[in-house]
Amino acid sequence: MKKTVKDIDVKGKKVFVRCDFNVPVDENGNITDDRRIAGAAPTIEYLIEQGAKVILASHMGRPKGKPDMKYSLKVVADRLSEIISKKVTFVSEPEVVGEKTKAAAAALADGEVLLIENVRFREEETKNMPEFSAELAELAEIFVNDAFGTAHRAHCSTAGIAEHMPAVSGFLMEKEIRFFGNLMEAPERPFTAVLGGAKAGDKIPLIKNLLDKVDRIIIGGGMAFTFLKSMGNEIGSSLLEEDKIALTAELLAEAKEKGVELLLPVDVVCASEFKNDSPSEICSADAIPAGKMGLDIGPKTCQIYRNAILNSSSVVWNGPMGVFEMDNFAAGTKAVAQALNDCSGVTVVGGGDSAAAVRKFDLEANISHISTGGGASLEFLEGKTLPGVDCLLDK
Repeated sequence: MKKTVKDIDVKGKKVFVRCDFNVPVDENGNITDDRRIAGAAPTIEYLIEQGAKVILASHMGRPKGKPDMKYSLKVVADRLSEIISKKVTFVSEPEVVGEKTKAAAAALADGEVLLIENVRFREEETKNMPEFSAELAELAEIFVNDAFGTAHRAHCSTAGIAEHMPAVSGFLMEKEIRFFGNLMEAPERPFTAVLGGAKAGDKIPLIKNLLDKVDRIIIGGGMAFTFLKSMGNEIGSSLLEEDKIALTAELLAEAKEKGVELLLPVDVVCASEFKNDSPSEICSADAIPAGKMGLDIGPKTCQIYRNAILNSSSVVWNGPMGVFEMDNFAAGTKAVAQALNDCSGVTVVGGGDSAAAVRKFDLEANISHISTGGGASLEFLEGKTLPGVDCLLDK
């Protein structure tokens, strides 16, 4: 386990907190979803209560390593001030850590909060260049990483800064590490992984790692068709990765050898075109007609997957079951989200499209944990080391 803000004395100390304030902003500069800002509030409020001098940092959007005021964090400072009911001082400088920012950080009193400008206004940030890490480190004495969504990136503000000072996790990061750590090390069984998304190739490292961890793997989405093809099934014009057929066949054999149940669709919702209004029909997954493509799992598959999820004590979900952005091909993804919501076990949604789907269908109420990091959660489940976690002090 990693140390948290509760394991370190912060009173009177300048504490640099890396948050994930990468929120969507409309053409009028208004935040359209402030959940990431609200998610950081418990850590920030705790530090304020403990008398720390709080310095916040984040990225937003893709400013390509140079100042672009379209991605300024001023709008975040204003919203955060409302959420925590406390003034958040904001300093915007093209160099991010300029004289004004240094002066503002030095002038902080205990319990005050400063937000610095978008760290990706500096090209050094994403390259994890030591000079920018050192500039950020000059501002503070303790580093708190609460940005799980960027924990798989070795950037200056997520990992490089930790080389200069004690580094611990915030409460949001702690929660992510706890849920994913428990799943990987000591899950309640039976443990089921639900995997979807477009490409099998993207999930092969994940499946390989999970075959030694889980009791059952459920597969849906476009990636399912490469598996079905490797079994000799007709898949029509469905998404296929020709170069992954042999690998998926090997994974099927490995699952059987290890006693891991691997469920594939038995029926699919097919259409002739990749369009929401394209006429659809239910086809058997082993005989999709020529010229038809599978765009969602079918009703029989939905029921089979639901039963498997409900009979699990631990479930992790990463990737939609179909083209859920199109309402006519969203039923399978909604069925899985509903099953996780109804499951009495520990249920974890691995960020990204899966989290978006759960929220689209308003089914997050009873899910144990919805991750704030799609890429980070995927790499955690693959067994990879996350730089933004690895740099934190061990308990």
